[in-house]
Amino acid sequence: MTTATDMTPDMTDEELAAQARTFNLNVHMHRLLLDEPFFAALSRRMDKRPTTAVATAGVRVTEEGKLEMVYNRGFFAKMTDAERRDVLKHEFYHIILQHVTGGRFSSFRDMTPEQRRRHNIAMDLAINCHLPNLPEGGCVPGQGPFKDLPPFKSAEWYLKNLPEGEGGGEGGGEGEGEGPDGGGSGNGPFEDGIIDDHSGWDNVDEQTKQIAEERVKDFIREAADEANKTSRGWGSVPADTKKEIMAAISNKVDWKSVLRYFVKQSQKANKRSTVRKINKRYPYMHPGKKATRRAKVAIAIDQSGSVSDQMLAAFFAELNGLAKLAEFTVIPFDTRVDPEKNWIWKKGENRKRERTMYGGTCFNAPTKFVNEKGGFDGLIVLTDMEAPKPVACKVQRMWMTTEYHANRPYFDPRPERLVSIPEKDMQ
Repeated sequence: MTTATDMTPDMTDEELAAQARTFNLNVHMHRLLLDEPFFAALSRRMDKRPTTAVATAGVRVTEEGKLEMVYNRGFFAKMTDAERRDVLKHEFYHIILQHVTGGRFSSFRDMTPEQRRRHNIAMDLAINCHLPNLPEGGCVPGQGPFKDLPPFKSAEWYLKNLPEGEGGGEGGGEGEGEGPDGGGSGNGPFEDGIIDDHSGWDNVDEQTKQIAEERVKDFIREAADEANKTSRGWGSVPADTKKEIMAAISNKVDWKSVLRYFVKQSQKANKRSTVRKINKRYPYMHPGKKATRRAKVAIAIDQSGSVSDQMLAAFFAELNGLAKLAEFTVIPFDTRVDPEKNWIWKKGENRKRERTMYGGTCFNAPTKFVNEKGGFDGLIVLTDMEAPKPVACKVQRMWMTTEYHANRPYFDPRPERLVSIPEKDMQ
């Protein structure tokens, strides 16, 4: 396999075709992103899959709520390393700016083809002004049909200021290639100047998209932490963009939304493949998914005085809307768990906290109980966070507390989620 940098422009058609058949983006990824710690960290959290189903590249959400990048081998084989790097960063920007998960725009499903086209152009204009080494043919502010548009504006701004009827770009040629991996020789590689494939962004349900959106926020936090620990920091990410990204992930989260996300993610883990259900994205190629049962989520309640009746009432009230998705087992604990005091929560139930245990607090107790008993898909701990960090949990674990204790935790729960229930919701 050819790995030397920037040699593809001098390759013969036969050599290019051979590389197009074998090009593996994963092999090149570390080298391409060596000077981009933030993007490199983000890349490691995403699957990369070659396909001939797209002519260029694209990012999308899978049915499991995971992020996936698909790419055409022939498209990447024809580029220089500088172009490959900027195409990768283009895809990552779509994720960072929440284009894929729908956080910044209304659902594509509700748009006309013209509306969708203009949204696609606006999003690419907002990204491409940061990327000087993209392949020719993409839409860039200040160039071609967009020569009158200034750079470094938001996608929302470009959408509002795009000329009516402007398709943009110089692509859309009628190539004579041998399919997506064959190369082709048309008048331009891109349709409407869109450098990548935006299809499939609305092929998953809102539940899955919500899971993906929360997962993206976690990925960005983790990537930012990694980048901040390196000498190169965030690499080429502009200061204003970095500020925008950090503001988006630093906003106070709605604890109710996070709770729904956690339970729905647990339910997703209960899906199995079945040939009896059609796969919506890849019909007749891959089996569909079917939920085998409701998720089983453990609710561990700290028996210290910090978990008030009001906090429990607010929490249990929110479980009503999630009753179809999961079965909730309530586990009171102090330094131990008494299995005889556990109980299954029923819809509409709003029990007052009855202290049945009076010891200290040890988070290992409910964690080990869940680990050893098995059969659970998630663990939520309601607590004041005033005890040492516990052992690892075999299932996803989340911490819920008051605003006061969320700002003063005894330990750093990351990468697990810590969510606070505001005082106004406990009135």
